[in-house]
Amino acid sequence: MMNLLADVPFIIALFEYPFLRYAIIAGMIMGFVTPLIGSFVIIRRLSFIADTLSHFSLAGLSIGLFLINVLGFTFIGSPLYLAIISAVIGAFIIEILRGYYQNYKEISMPIVMSLGTALSALFIGLSGGWSSSIYNFLFGSLLTVGQEYVGIISIVSAFVLLLIFIFYKQIVLVSFDEAYAKLVGVKIRTFQFVSTLVLALIVSLSIVTVGVLLVSSLMIIPVAAAMKVGKSFRNTITISIIFSEISVVAGIWLSYELDIATGATIVLINIIILFLVGFFKRFYVNKRIREQKKEIQTK
Repeated sequence: MMNLLADVPFIIALFEYPFLRYAIIAGMIMGFVTPLIGSFVIIRRLSFIADTLSHFSLAGLSIGLFLINVLGFTFIGSPLYLAIISAVIGAFIIEILRGYYQNYKEISMPIVMSLGTALSALFIGLSGGWSSSIYNFLFGSLLTVGQEYVGIISIVSAFVLLLIFIFYKQIVLVSFDEAYAKLVGVKIRTFQFVSTLVLALIVSLSIVTVGVLLVSSLMIIPVAAAMKVGKSFRNTITISIIFSEISVVAGIWLSYELDIATGATIVLINIIILFLVGFFKRFYVNKRIREQKKEIQTK
């Protein structure tokens, strides 16, 4: 498809072809909400949980493909729905294991990831092996999203933003000081379950954008770059969203112009931004140090 449109400028194609508009809208929505959620994930030191839930979502996708392609359960519609359900189940299992292994909470994630990977391998094999559908889910296929997907992520993202707006103070309190949050009456277990559930929804929907293997990158890398220049937590969130949106728009544009994978391009641009921020930050710090040394020497 992209080769056929190669002679059409991106801006013109954006107005002429619905699939590009859907890609931009979906990408910008996910580009906004994923670093927002990722900021709290990083503060809680749960960066690995996005990878865990994405791999468990793949289990739902592979089961969905098996039910649709092998058993003929076409009423399911899209395997994405089973990916969302699978991610929610994975979040539930993680919270159960985190409660069971109180002193080793991080052990819950490799257990859930292993289960998801095993189920994925099993049902991919039962579905006839690797296919274009599996490849798209592994690496993302943003340019193939339709109106239905845009509607789903719009509703889920609006729900997530509403929760964050209402419970922002509690979220920040639990993220930075869980012990104090418990002391002032925040129900930690309930909060942790709800936050993991929300994360599961966002991760499962992000699969379409950048794929199972790259989903954590969309959530973590913009925040990592923003942490280098942000002067406060809110400031860091704002900058991370800006970085994320730049990578999404530039990634879609480059993938259109060069006919390359959209999800991978978005992630690579995120990493380039991270390196550039780190380089200029270090350059600025070294420059300040040299200036301070000159001031001391002239006194």
